[in-house]
Amino acid sequence: MKDQYLGANAIINLKKEYQIPCSYHFYQDPPQFVRGKMQHLYDSQGKEYLDFFSGVSVMNCGHSNDLIIDRISEQIKTLQHTTTIFLTQPIVELAKELAGVLPGNLKRSFFCMSGSEANEGALLLSKLYTGKTEFIYLNGGLHGRTHLTMSVTGIDMWRSSPDIAPGTHRADGFYPDVLKGDFDHQNAMEVSLRSIEKILHDRKDKIAALIVEPIQGNGGVLTPHKDYFKRLLTLLHQHGALLIVDEVQTGFARTGKMFAIENFGVVPDIMTMAKALGNGQPIAAFSSTDEIASSFTTPSASTLGGNPVSSTAALAVLDYIKDNSLMDKSRLMGEYLREGLSYLKDHHPLIRDVRGIGLMMGMELAEGNAPATEKTDQILEKMKDKGVIIGKNGFHRNVLAFQPPLIINKSDIDKCVNELDLILKTI
Repeated sequence: MKDQYLGANAIINLKKEYQIPCSYHFYQDPPQFVRGKMQHLYDSQGKEYLDFFSGVSVMNCGHSNDLIIDRISEQIKTLQHTTTIFLTQPIVELAKELAGVLPGNLKRSFFCMSGSEANEGALLLSKLYTGKTEFIYLNGGLHGRTHLTMSVTGIDMWRSSPDIAPGTHRADGFYPDVLKGDFDHQNAMEVSLRSIEKILHDRKDKIAALIVEPIQGNGGVLTPHKDYFKRLLTLLHQHGALLIVDEVQTGFARTGKMFAIENFGVVPDIMTMAKALGNGQPIAAFSSTDEIASSFTTPSASTLGGNPVSSTAALAVLDYIKDNSLMDKSRLMGEYLREGLSYLKDHHPLIRDVRGIGLMMGMELAEGNAPATEKTDQILEKMKDKGVIIGKNGFHRNVLAFQPPLIINKSDIDKCVNELDLILKTI
């Protein structure tokens, strides 16, 4: 079987020749992954890896989960595709089931293919409802790869073009600069809210919405003060603007709640989701209230969005989360992971900060006031060699990201933490 695989070097050579060069990969010595099962991945040489990244919070229910795959297989053998302009059952069943788990009075959904598309649709919906045309976004947020969603992304490395969309305004983020020794979360909240209020005042009656992740994943798993979103929502509504919450990376039980914003006691006006909704099948959505959704009446469709196979996968995901108590498990395993990472922080000066909620944790690495970017890459490489896959993110790519499938257990966490401890002792 191994002889059938191209191998990592051949794949890299083909990428260099045939793919657009913006497509990059992790590791100096990368494996070719050929199989996955629940919390494990396997490479072309048969080596097993514990996956602590989940394809960036996609495989919440585990790789090739039999209970989900069986339902997808049955659907794909029955009806694979028509498009949303024809009537099929899975998409309306999914819309109904999703309404049952959405926060507050969020009820109506539009299904599409990717988080970028969902965020684009949410921004459009806010314009249609408010009659306004401009947007606020935060430093540290990432919302997609289309022109508009890159323009409301507050991480410069992910903004491929300097020609950003007009009417997009960057506000200060909600997390303190820990590289400078600042851990004052209250002050960071105040600075962010003042920055947003100034834009709302300066662009009077022009701001349709602010878009924000409840935890900024690619920004470095940045987690706001507990009061941030309550105050933000009040401020926006005072100025006739909407709150769009991007749950693409944080949704579907990852933080111990179905959606991360529920940890802050707030119901947004519009919410977007993707990634874990399909557990590997491409599906995304933006959801809103009856009132806001009623403003979107002009014809619109997504050729592949919410197709029967992806909708069936999402229905299976929702059932699996409920039947296996993944929200409770994420909370309990997240607490155990935080304890392990906090222990490492107490014993390794390289670790500046540990943060996050549930099974979405980040560990920022620094040497003095400088980001330990090179050592972050060294740790990722060594962890991979030890059979553990973790991620990296942050403005300086110096934050280790721990976002495993939600079906992991304590022994998996022990393996990750113990291997990381040994590696940190050698860095």
